[in-house]
Amino acid sequence: MAYNEFLGDRIRQILRDKSVDFFEKKMFGGLCFMVDDKMCLGIVKDEVMARIGPEKYEESLLKEGCSEMNFTGRPMKGYVFLTDEAIDLDKDLSYWIQLALDFNPLAKASKKRTTKKQK
Repeated sequence: MAYNEFLGDRIRQILRDKSVDFFEKKMFGGLCFMVDDKMCLGIVKDEVMARIGPEKYEESLLKEGCSEMNFTGRPMKGYVFLTDEAIDLDKDLSYWIQLALDFNPLAKASKKRTTKKQK
């Protein structure tokens, strides 16, 4: 198991309860939840990744169980990792999911890769 499937079920259920149109994509050895074709939430091993944006980033890092997302050796501002301390209760997980959903309309979609035609 590359990621926590129970956590995936919890996120799925909250997104459905909020009537969010989403799809799932396997990325980074984990699972990503895409909203409006943009990365919104994800699961890497036993942690949730939330794209909450730069406005809420600094204050969120002060909350228990929240840390900067760091894949490449430098933090990705606007993205956080959440451990069990931050998302143990469904109301807590729902809070973080809502932060990510609130930022989603402002987030830029990644550029689609075009494949070059071979001669």
